[in-house]
Amino acid sequence: PMTTIAIIGAGWRAEFYIRIAQLMPERFEIIGVVARKEDVRTSLEQEFGVRTFSSISQLVSYRKPDYAVSSVSWDSNPSVVEELVAAGVYVLCETPPAPTVEALQKLWRAVGSSGMVQVAEQYMNLPGHSSRLSITRSGVIGDVTSVELSSTHGYHAVSLMRGFLQSGFEPTTITTRQFEAPLVNPLSRDGWNSDLSPQLAKTTISLIDFGHGKSGIYNFVDNQWHNQLRHRRIVVRGSRGEIVDDAVIRLTEGPAITTSRIERYQLGYDLNLDGFDTEHLSFDGKVVFKNSFAGLRFMDEEIAIAQLMVQMADWIAGNAKPPYPLNEGCQDHLVSLAMDESIATGKNVTVDKQKWAD
Repeated sequence: PMTTIAIIGAGWRAEFYIRIAQLMPERFEIIGVVARKEDVRTSLEQEFGVRTFSSISQLVSYRKPDYAVSSVSWDSNPSVVEELVAAGVYVLCETPPAPTVEALQKLWRAVGSSGMVQVAEQYMNLPGHSSRLSITRSGVIGDVTSVELSSTHGYHAVSLMRGFLQSGFEPTTITTRQFEAPLVNPLSRDGWNSDLSPQLAKTTISLIDFGHGKSGIYNFVDNQWHNQLRHRRIVVRGSRGEIVDDAVIRLTEGPAITTSRIERYQLGYDLNLDGFDTEHLSFDGKVVFKNSFAGLRFMDEEIAIAQLMVQMADWIAGNAKPPYPLNEGCQDHLVSLAMDESIATGKNVTVDKQKWAD
């Protein structure tokens, strides 16, 4: 089924949605892209061949989409989301939904009960994390009790921890410290840096107590997304074993302690001529992640975003679970903001249960 979408915003992240939608013309039709600045609209029209609008009202009076992606600045996002909901448009809103605790609470009061807003939190949809989640949900390592993460920042990391722990909206206590140490920073979003001398980089370490014996350890180095001199690491611990990156150790019948690996089946290596693509990830001979977009040659991030876009469309049509409800995205950022507060004050910070928990 064809889904009509609109994109509000024209930044780096907004372009992901435009590219992905245009590579799936049988699924998505882009009605238009909203951008305030005329020169930005002109360049979008030239680069992507999309229709552009200067405001949401102008877009909606032209044609109402099945849903809109809000991909604007943190500060602008709440008003964009509220305007779309008021116009009767479902929203997939970029992370975080609002910049501050007060803004999150205000946004929830305004649109929480509408049931029309989902958050574009893609990390759980990345093939590796999706595979690990499938393994933990099948009970392989028993009850999941703690997650250590060193890969992505703030609310994304919190989302991963909460996802594996199946942690809800209980009061959460956060202790955070920062350290500085020299580190070469070879790459940024724009490619290789010319200066390859060590610079002072901050490391942020947080201990997060989600209650009920569930904990998270967060370890993030400045620019860790792009700095390939730091491994991405994840440890998911359970009552019968643990996952460390792609290695799984656990207790099996026998009794025996056994190890297995998550394996990625990648097309395009050696004499495989089926294009360069991820086909699936497997564990103990079972497929735990299948790439629904094989043939489009998406990188992992694009697979994850495309999965959100498709699930959003299917959810609106009544054929799928909601991709990532607004209250989950609010909770992720609430905890992330408490990490920042703990750095600033040097103290433990406890966040209480919020209205969106009900």
